[in-house]
Amino acid sequence: MSSFRSIQVVNVRWFNATAWYGLELARLLNAAGHESRVVALADTETFAKAEEMGLRPLAMPLNAKNPLEFPGLIRDMGRLVRAFRPDVVNCHRGESFLFWGLLKGMGGYALVRTRGDQRLPKGNLPNRILHTRVADAVVATNSVMARHFAEKMRVPAERLHMILGGVDTELFRFDPEGRAEVRARYGFTDDECVVGLLGRFDLVKGQRETIAALAKLVGEGVRNIRLLLLGFSTATLQEEVEAWIREAGMERYVTITGKVPDVTACLSALDVGVVASLWSETIARAALEIMACGRPLVSTSVGVMPDLLPASALVAPGDVDALAGVLRRAATDEAWRRTWPGIAPSGLCPSGTRIFSNRRWLSTRKRTVGGVHPRAVQLWDGTAFKAVCPKERCGQEFDKHKSL
Repeated sequence: MSSFRSIQVVNVRWFNATAWYGLELARLLNAAGHESRVVALADTETFAKAEEMGLRPLAMPLNAKNPLEFPGLIRDMGRLVRAFRPDVVNCHRGESFLFWGLLKGMGGYALVRTRGDQRLPKGNLPNRILHTRVADAVVATNSVMARHFAEKMRVPAERLHMILGGVDTELFRFDPEGRAEVRARYGFTDDECVVGLLGRFDLVKGQRETIAALAKLVGEGVRNIRLLLLGFSTATLQEEVEAWIREAGMERYVTITGKVPDVTACLSALDVGVVASLWSETIARAALEIMACGRPLVSTSVGVMPDLLPASALVAPGDVDALAGVLRRAATDEAWRRTWPGIAPSGLCPSGTRIFSNRRWLSTRKRTVGGVHPRAVQLWDGTAFKAVCPKERCGQEFDKHKSL
């Protein structure tokens, strides 16, 4: 199959899941022989990470708000389009989406809007026109966003695709030797159930609620449980998290790792993973990494999590009692942990959505495949592009979705 070129527009200041999604997509496309350039914001975490990954990012002020800056920005974008001649431009944020749409006629590329943000887009007329007439494809990373695009934004079914985030299963896999080393490092015994939360320290990630749920369980006599917080200071400082632990009297039961080089080994050391986020998790990178390591997972019902886990493993965000309840079962019912329904050995989630390996990622082609819209989104499986029906991908019923 012939190669193609893409521009991944990743104008995200912080290296969050949306930025990771865009940069990893660029890396994998380059590895597959499809040249991909990254456009990002200068002097940001995302730009630095792109350089670290060898992606040679280009800096543009894509988030500019001063109209006086727009002409120069559009000029530079046009120069890039003429020099690079992309087949696809994929916008992972919306700030410059309009400008890429204006340049599409001159550049002759397919325009994709990948929505990895938790905020639902506004359904006003200009925004609907952008998504239904200007964009050649719209990608949602969870069923809530896909439903919103279908029902509120009226994006045609042939242009709308729900494609979950991915995980490198060559990097994230169960490591028995690493499990033993990490459990010894932190003093966990074989008869203790280690619950782990992977995520930066931030109120949104639910560390405080998880600590409170742990305290409730210990107070009810569940003493064989330990909490491993795989995180570090960001919006919330580690000192604040340590204060929550002291206030709950959980110093004996909670361990903070800080940044660690052996994340896979640390995840393998867990008996149960938890995603306790109060909102967000539109892509849920940490959840997929925990699942790829074969660890049972429980979660709040935010973002993409209902697409990954059965209802029995989900609780309402912020509900400490419900979180304690599902953790109690995970900690005390070893048979449930062994037969945990969240992920089968084949990599299939309950909804029938396969967790991507490092070769199965999203891209687009300006060609017709089996009657699909000429610029519809296709899924790269390592050898060829395959048209995928959104209804088949997500396992949900969408009135406006139809078979491709």
